[in-house]
Amino acid sequence: MQESWTFDFPFDRLSSEAWSWLIQTQQRDLGIFLSYYYKRQGAVVEKVKLTTAPQLDSPDIGTLSLGFELVYFNNCQDLHETTAEEMKLSFQFNPAKKTLNLVGAYWPSREPDEI
Repeated sequence: MQESWTFDFPFDRLSSEAWSWLIQTQQRDLGIFLSYYYKRQGAVVEKVKLTTAPQLDSPDIGTLSLGFELVYFNNCQDLHETTAEEMKLSFQFNPAKKTLNLVGAYWPSREPDEI
């Protein structure tokens, strides 16, 4: 499994201001995107933040690390736990279309065992 999400990114170039805007204004969508990785565990992602400065491989391509909280909640079992996690993502910025595509980590999915 490898998830990706494309964001509208109203900037002409990548800058610290642009990254701050992404984290502040797209908090909910970033949480949904990262939650896809943890849905089988029954967790949702909240409080997404940039943990390291983005590393550029070229002017429009690179990697970044996002830190976040995983929240497990089950009212029937009186369960409410929070753990801190981090994930390294790759990104591709398209200045012509003003979009930013984030690609998450690759987690191989296991096929069911045969009996």
